[in-house]
Amino acid sequence: MSFENFPSTSPEPKPVEKKTDYRNLITGVLVAGLLGTWGYIIYDKNQNKQERTVLTTQRDSASSTANTLQQELNDATAKIDMLKSTNSKADSLIRSKDKDIDALRTKAQNILNNKNATAAELSEARGLISQLKGNINTYTAEIEKLQGEKIKLVEEKRQVSEQRDVVSRNYDSSRKVIKQKEAVIDIGSTLHASNFNIEGLKERRNGKEKETTTAKRVDKLRISFDLDENRITESGMKDVFVCIIAPDGTPVSVEALGSGKFVTREGIERLYTKKVQLDYKQGEKKNVTVEWSQNSKFQTGDYKIEIYNNGFRIGEGTRSFKKGGLFS
Repeated sequence: MSFENFPSTSPEPKPVEKKTDYRNLITGVLVAGLLGTWGYIIYDKNQNKQERTVLTTQRDSASSTANTLQQELNDATAKIDMLKSTNSKADSLIRSKDKDIDALRTKAQNILNNKNATAAELSEARGLISQLKGNINTYTAEIEKLQGEKIKLVEEKRQVSEQRDVVSRNYDSSRKVIKQKEAVIDIGSTLHASNFNIEGLKERRNGKEKETTTAKRVDKLRISFDLDENRITESGMKDVFVCIIAPDGTPVSVEALGSGKFVTREGIERLYTKKVQLDYKQGEKKNVTVEWSQNSKFQTGDYKIEIYNNGFRIGEGTRSFKKGGLFS
């Protein structure tokens, strides 16, 4: 059996054209965009979080650094105040540097007062504080040097004081010995009077003198005595005080005629009748004559004559005058 192919009389179906679905594409793009946006948001959020973390860390670090620097600045300030209060020389030294110290301290404090100070500014503050500390160390060293010198001076003063005290004691001791020797020499150099002769004299019109023992006829007294040899007394002018004591016990003293006062070795002030200055030669006997005239009449009784030299009474004598009779 055979078959033959003959053209079909019915028409062949045409291929159906496939329509493009844009909705899926748009949806895909939107989904992709949304995912990208969310991804970016998540990424950006993570980045911001990291930046905030870094900033927080930096801020905390800056705050910690600022606190540390502030404490160092406070310590430095306290040390300066302590140095001022504990030592006058330190106070003087630091006060001379006050302008420089205050400039460093103020500049550093201004930076630390800024809550938003940058790392560079904090670094600058650290440098200022370090410089301030260096200055303090320098001042401390200078102060210690001054204190060392002070201690040395105190020790030297102590030694000098001890030496002075030793010298002073030796000097006082030597001076005491010298004074004792001087006192011995002074006492030994005092002159001594002897061989007294006391006369009452009547002056005649012709200028001649006649000795008398009648009180109302006496015009003047002539007192003579010897100053004995003394090998200790140095040659030179010597003061001799003649004290005449009237029979009634009163010193004869007329200022207009040269009378005055002197002090004895006992510290007693006495009146003298006449002062005699004489040139004495060491080791030789010297005769002295003293005359005394007065405007008033001489009294009846005993006149006592005392001679003083160097504050000591060196001799004395007595002369009696009687009351005159009708034919005396």
